[in-house]
Amino acid sequence: MFGNYKHWTGNIIHYLCFVINFMKKSTHKDTFFSLFKNSINLSKENVIFNLSFLLICDAPDFWQLRLQDPASSVMEGILLFNKHLLFIIIMIVILTGWLLFNTIYSYDEFNNSKPTVFFHSNELEIIWTSLPALTLLTLASPSFSLLYSMDEISIPDFSVKILGHQWFWSYEISDFRSCLQSTTLKYACYMLSNEELRNCKGFFRNLETNKRVILPTNTHMRLLVSAVDVLHSWTIPSFGLKIDACPGRLNQVNLFIKRFGVFFGQCSEICGVNHGFMPIVLLSLPISQYHYLIMTSLESNAS
Repeated sequence: MFGNYKHWTGNIIHYLCFVINFMKKSTHKDTFFSLFKNSINLSKENVIFNLSFLLICDAPDFWQLRLQDPASSVMEGILLFNKHLLFIIIMIVILTGWLLFNTIYSYDEFNNSKPTVFFHSNELEIIWTSLPALTLLTLASPSFSLLYSMDEISIPDFSVKILGHQWFWSYEISDFRSCLQSTTLKYACYMLSNEELRNCKGFFRNLETNKRVILPTNTHMRLLVSAVDVLHSWTIPSFGLKIDACPGRLNQVNLFIKRFGVFFGQCSEICGVNHGFMPIVLLSLPISQYHYLIMTSLESNAS
């Protein structure tokens, strides 16, 4: 893992403190402590496990040479296909390099002074035609299955509306049924400036927002993405998601988060002078803590 130890330690501590604060008011204390009892154990015999927990890479890092750790089934499929494709590329490079070196060395004028009359070979043509065709077949099968799985839309438990603006993101969650009159939760996320992050340890520059998108784990969600002004693109690498936000058009994508954590993304479509300052910060929580937090936010908005 190539994670930034200092930054990630701060982010994890910040996340745990956040969860503990609102869990003190919740009736799910037993669920919370049983959830973190086995994962956050700082005893000596579990040092290796805790180091691997701190090194999860859900944000870009300096000199990063790999993809971010997957947090959804789509990203896991992308990583598997990337390893499959990388193996085939390495084999092609080794075979091509060996053929090129062998041709230069064996057919040099000093090593082979007698030229061979060579016009045609059926066997050679069959080999150099069938090998690329078989290679493409080995790539086509997993790539098509991955593409179809990414476009599959399952029955969602609820929907999240995402709107791109110049230059911030706004979110709306309106599928919750409650006894309150106001059942819609709306908020906008702006990037935190360097002055606001001056006294915040463990936060990432140009990646932190004033509010974090909070979604549950192990839940089928539908993201409805659009834009108000120009083209944008809502992207989180750990989820394997990159969906365009087009004015006048509503795009949808399915999301199923498999683990809790803090995930970072950015706008991936050039949308103006502040295109590089539209970060996305998403916090995923277990389903019980998520519902408690949403109902608390709705009650505070209603009051």
